[in-house]
Amino acid sequence: MTLVSFIVRNTFRNKRRSLLTMISISFSLLLLTLMISIWRAFYIDQVAPEAARRLIIRDRVSLAFFLPAYYRDKIRAVSGVTSVVPETWFGGRYIDDRPEHFFAQVATDPDEYLKVASDKIVPPEQLKAWQQDRAGAMVDVTLAKKYGWKIGDRVTLQGTIFSVDPQLTIRAIYRRDPPQNTLYFNTKYLEEAVPWFKGQAGWYAAQIDSADDVGRVSEQIDGMFRNSPLPTKSESEKAFQLGFVASLGNVKAFILGICGAVAFAIMLVSANTMAMSVRSRTREVALLKTLGFTRRSVLAIFVSESVALAIAGGVLGILIAIPLIALLTRTFIALAVPLDMKVNTPTVALALFVAVSLGLLSGYFPAYNASRTGIVEGLRHIG
Repeated sequence: MTLVSFIVRNTFRNKRRSLLTMISISFSLLLLTLMISIWRAFYIDQVAPEAARRLIIRDRVSLAFFLPAYYRDKIRAVSGVTSVVPETWFGGRYIDDRPEHFFAQVATDPDEYLKVASDKIVPPEQLKAWQQDRAGAMVDVTLAKKYGWKIGDRVTLQGTIFSVDPQLTIRAIYRRDPPQNTLYFNTKYLEEAVPWFKGQAGWYAAQIDSADDVGRVSEQIDGMFRNSPLPTKSESEKAFQLGFVASLGNVKAFILGICGAVAFAIMLVSANTMAMSVRSRTREVALLKTLGFTRRSVLAIFVSESVALAIAGGVLGILIAIPLIALLTRTFIALAVPLDMKVNTPTVALALFVAVSLGLLSGYFPAYNASRTGIVEGLRHIG
C-alpha cells in the first residue's frame, strides 16, 4: 500500500461521517462558487464590444426623474453619437406578483432601437411588423419559450408605476447571448395612454461610433446639460446596470459577507471531522510511531486527509455549480442580474484554493496535537 492510497483509505474510513462532511463542504463550495461568479460578472468581466460602445444618459440625481424629449436631439448632435433612443422602465405585473412571473418591460422607439442594441438579432420581417404596430411588442426568445408565446399572441401587462394596462401583440422575437428576458414596446403607446408622460423618457441609450470616444462623449453630454434644470449622468451600460444593483443596498458587502460565512462554515465542518477522526485514532498514531513514523510524517498524513476531504467536497460543489449557474442565467428574469455569469477557470481555481487553504487550516491543529502524542500515552488511550 502506498502512502497516497493509505491517506485516501483513511479519509473515507468512516464512510457515513466522511460522506456527510463532503456533502456539507460541497454545498458550501457551491454557494462560494455562485458568489464568486456573481462578483466576477458584476465587477471584473469585460462587456461585449457592442455594449462597450453604448452610453446610458439618465438624470444625475435618480432614475425616478424623467428626462425631457428634446434631450434626444441634443444628444444626437454630439460628435461621435450615431443613434439615440428613449427607454423607460414600465415595471408592470404579468399574471400576478409572484417572482416567477416577473420580467423587465421597457418602452422605447422601435424605429431606431436596433441601431443602438445591435447585439440583438431579429428577423427583418418581424422587426418591420413591430415598427408598424404601435401596440406591438418585441420579446426575448427565452421569455417567449417560458410562457409559450408566439408571433401574434396577446400579452396584457398590469401597470404599477403608470396607470395603464397595456394590451400588446407580440410582433417580434429577438435572440441575444446571454438572454435578456425583456419585453419592449412602443413608447408612443405609453405616451398616448398616460397624458402626463408625453414628451418624457426614463433615460436615453446612445450608440457611439468608437469605444475610444465613450469617455469624451460622456463628458460632453453631461457638460451640455450641467446648468439645465435636469442635469444628466452619462455612464456605460455596465455602470448603469450596477446602479440598479446598488439601489438594492451594499451588494459588495453582502457578497463578501456570504463568502466569509461560507469559508467559516467549511473550516468548522472540516475541523470537527478531523478532531473526531484524530480522537478515535489515538492508538493508531502510537502504532505508526512504533513503526518509525516521525512527528512530521504523522502531521502530514492527518493534514493530507483533511485536504483530500476538502478537495473532494470542493470538486463536487463546483461540478454542481456549473450546470446550476448555467440554468440560472437562462431563467433569471430581473433587470441587472448578471445573466452573463459563468463558472470559468479563474473561478474554479479560486474556489479550489479556498477549499485547500481551509482544509489545511482546519486539519493542522488536530493533526499537530496528534503528532505530539507519545507512544506510551497513545497505547494506553481508551476510546
